[in-house]
Parts: sequence; C-alpha cells; structure tokens
Amino acid sequence: MPVAIITGGAAGIGRHLCAGFAREGYVVAALDIQPMSSPHPDIHCFPCDLRDEAAITSVFHTIAQTLGTPRVLINNGAVSRFRKPFPLLEAKEFDDVLGTNLRGAFLCCREFVRLCRGTGYGRIINIASTRYQQNECGWEAYGASKGGLVSLTASLCVSLHGTGITVNAVSPGWIQVDDYDSLSPCDHSQHPSG
Repeated sequence: MPVAIITGGAAGIGRHLCAGFAREGYVVAALDIQPMSSPHPDIHCFPCDLRDEAAITSVFHTIAQTLGTPRVLINNGAVSRFRKPFPLLEAKEFDDVLGTNLRGAFLCCREFVRLCRGTGYGRIINIASTRYQQNECGWEAYGASKGGLVSLTASLCVSLHGTGITVNAVSPGWIQVDDYDSLSPCDHSQHPSG
C-alpha cells in the first residue's frame, strides 16, 4: 500500500485529508502537535512539532522504517487561527507562525525528497491559502507564511525538475470542516460553487 504523510492531521482539513487518503487505499502517517487518535486502521498518528527540525527528521525516518517510503506529502499543518492587530504583533509571534507554516513545510519537503531520492516518484502538495494575496487586517503573519509557501512551491518545481517528484500548491479559501449544516444561505452565496 502506498504511504502518504499529512501534517496537521488531528483536525480540520488535515483530518479529512487523512480519512480520504485512507479510504483510497493509502497508509497514512498523520503528523500533528495536538493529541490525536486514529479513526481508521490505516491512519498512524505521530506527534510532531513542525518548528522542531530534529523532530521532523526523526519522524520521517521512523515513518520510512515502519510504514515504508512515502509517495505523497501534504504540508497542511499550520498556525491558522492567529490574528492580531499589526502594531501589537511581536517578532516572536511572527517567527512562530512562519516557523510552523513555512519553515516546517520546507523541512518536511527536504526530508521527503531525501527519502524519495532515486525512486523516480513523489508528490508534494502544499496547502497555501487565498490569504497570501487576498489578506485582511490582522493576518500579516499568516498571509506572509502562505505567500512564502507559494514561492517555495514554485522554486521546488524548478529544483526537482527531472526527479519524478512534482510539487503543487492549493490555496483554499474559507473551508467549513465541521458543522456544515449550520451554514446559512448567505454563507453559501459567498462561494460561486455554493
């Protein structure tokens, strides 16, 4: 069975991605700093702080040894609920968001490429956001991190040309992952697809 690594697998989009990949026949390695339990026998949970380089290196090695060489990496893990007025934003807070959302994705990509080197195949999907170019007040750190992720994606496409490893970014807008039935007609009208 092919192996997929999905960061931010404990909740939200990540939890749904893990379930979807497991349904499609993948063995899923779900990484998250939050505690999680596996709802499916093919979803294996690994605690990991995306700000910690040594932890990322270690968990990727463990996944390869226990589950096999990964075929897919989805960089979904992110600090996404952090919003603060710009004049009050501290450098440490900005660094923490970029350290998780951008640096963490870079480190995961690096370890994934190291594991896939020579296999001729790999798929990296970076979950960016429409906030990278359609931002709003108080989202400077998050928007900057997602803009950096889009740029990293474009650079990796060039760097990995000819290896069989492809890199793409998806920039979702507002995604309702829980309590979908609570949305109003006005909520649905904000998306052309409903």
